[in-house]
Amino acid sequence: MRNLAFSTALLLLSLVGCATAPPAAPPPRNAAQDTLWLDRLTWGASRADLERVRAQGRDAWLDAQLRPAGTAPLPEAAQAQIQALTISQQPLLPLVQQMEAQRKAADALTDDAAKAEAQKAYQQAMTRLAREASTRQLLNALYSPNQVQEQLTWFWFNHFNVHQYKANLRAMVGDYEQGLRERALGRFRDLLGYTAHHPAMLRYLDNEQNAANRINENYARELLELHTLGVGGGYSQRDVQELARVLTGLGVNLSDNKPKLKPAQEAQYRRDGLMEFNPARHDFGDKTLLGITVKGQGYAELDQVLDRLARHPSTARFVCTKLAQYFVADAPPPALVERMAARWQQSDGSIAEVLRAMVAAPEFEASLGRKFKDPTHYVVSAVRLAYADKVVLNTSPMMGWLYRLGQSPYNRQTPDGYPMDENAWAGPGQMTTRFEIARAIGSGSAGLFKVEGEAKDRPAFPQLAQPLYYEGIAPRLAAATQQALGAATSPQEWNTYLLASPDFMHR
Repeated sequence: MRNLAFSTALLLLSLVGCATAPPAAPPPRNAAQDTLWLDRLTWGASRADLERVRAQGRDAWLDAQLRPAGTAPLPEAAQAQIQALTISQQPLLPLVQQMEAQRKAADALTDDAAKAEAQKAYQQAMTRLAREASTRQLLNALYSPNQVQEQLTWFWFNHFNVHQYKANLRAMVGDYEQGLRERALGRFRDLLGYTAHHPAMLRYLDNEQNAANRINENYARELLELHTLGVGGGYSQRDVQELARVLTGLGVNLSDNKPKLKPAQEAQYRRDGLMEFNPARHDFGDKTLLGITVKGQGYAELDQVLDRLARHPSTARFVCTKLAQYFVADAPPPALVERMAARWQQSDGSIAEVLRAMVAAPEFEASLGRKFKDPTHYVVSAVRLAYADKVVLNTSPMMGWLYRLGQSPYNRQTPDGYPMDENAWAGPGQMTTRFEIARAIGSGSAGLFKVEGEAKDRPAFPQLAQPLYYEGIAPRLAAATQQALGAATSPQEWNTYLLASPDFMHR
């Protein structure tokens, strides 16, 4: 018995050590191939989706995903958790103003002990709001029928990244993400305009400090380099400076008070929620940007420039490259990117049409099973496989795992977003942590069903050896993985070996 345990441990170590090695080429299309296809387009294939794809065909399933009919209802237990969140019940403006009032009241206290306690309570309340956003994100990823939309929601947040710990962004990230979700499959121009006017972006990249004769280039630079044209996309430092002038006066107002303006400026003033355009802070001079003249007309300048950036060929190539990196390969085939970019130009930046072209490409099919899972894909797909039909009641363990793996929600400090390539996530420390997560999920001791206020976790031992496994996963497992599973001495150990296998590390 001791020899069996020892050899099993050695086998597991070999699995962890080779967890970055891609499995063999996928077999001809069958249930296993359809499962791989779903793994790529969802947060992890589910039995229900596999049944729909096998019954209706891939095209019908994809059509429904690219044209979701409004907000899809989640399972009752998941929907109830989301509806109970403060961010689901309170609009952004009053929520942020309430938190700002709490901050000011704490700062105004003169007793040091009372002040420290009040400031601590404020920080805890802010952190709770960000954790609520994480809860909603994870529950949607786990249980929303609109899986492509949820994948893109994560992608767009990462593309238009903001960091939760800048100023009071913890109160804003939930609203910011929800707006991205609603626009995830629409036109890129709408996404670009949404982010350019959202207080989370304006505050994160310091545009509220950007004023005539006191230029701040932070947002202008990232708008060109990271959001649209990309490095080498044909812009210069002069273009950054001119775009910063276009963006002057666009900022954030947390109060209900309107700034004092001259009569001639009143008509130019704009306010939408927390976003404010203050003409007294705007540079009304003409600008030259990307070879065109932008007349100094105030707020309307931004729409003119965003139209130009969204339709620029460099934007199409840059964003399509990132989409292909996310969905296909770390180094996507140039021919695939060019076809996606061509469809972008033909459809005026329709994300749904670009994705349709990508999925129909032979390069997409050839890549299945070879894309290494980043931490979020790994964690969510593991929980989805374990509990697709039993809604988790506590997402805190998932947040903790993502923090340990270095990809917790809203926590990338730099505006470039989390990396999407295998090299960033395939180190030995990462593999060891993934094995520990696999063991926690596989043994049913992860705490996913421990409700706040209850002393014990509700037992929820997952049964991974289910029809989805036998039809969609088992036929494509490598020999080493099959050997490890055969050496398992308990169902919990078997679950752990499957979730820690090289096969499960890829999608």
